[in-house]
Amino acid sequence: QVLLVESGGRFVLAGGSLILSCVVSVRTYILCWFRSGSRHEREFVAGITWRSGSTNYADSVKGRFTISRDNAKNTVYLQMNSLKPEDTALYYCAAAWRVLLSTNRSDYDYWGQGTQVTVFS
Repeated sequence: QVLLVESGGRFVLAGGSLILSCVVSVRTYILCWFRSGSRHEREFVAGITWRSGSTNYADSVKGRFTISRDNAKNTVYLQMNSLKPEDTALYYCAAAWRVLLSTNRSDYDYWGQGTQVTVFS
C-alpha cells in the first residue's frame, strides 16, 4: 500500500515563498511533483530519488524551486521561491517503483490528492 498526502498549498503574493510537503506511507524508489495550471495537463515540476537524493527540475522552475527529502520522516518537500502568477496550479506528488527519474506522468502509479497554490500579483 502506497499512500501520498500533500499539504502546504495556500494563497501567496508574487515574489513570495512557500513549502509544500508530501508524506508517504512507503518510500518507493522515486517521487516527483507535478502541477496542473493554466494548461490543464499535468506537467512535471521536480523529482528526487529516495536513496541518493538525485534531483531533476523542469526548466521553468530551475533556480527557484528546490526538492528535498527527509527519509526519517518519509517526507518530500518542494521549496518554492520567487513565486510567479504562472506558478498557480494544483500541485500533486507522485511515486513509482523506478530507479531512474522520469518526467512522464504515465510512469507514476501512485498519486496524492493535490494541494492548491495560488499566486497573486
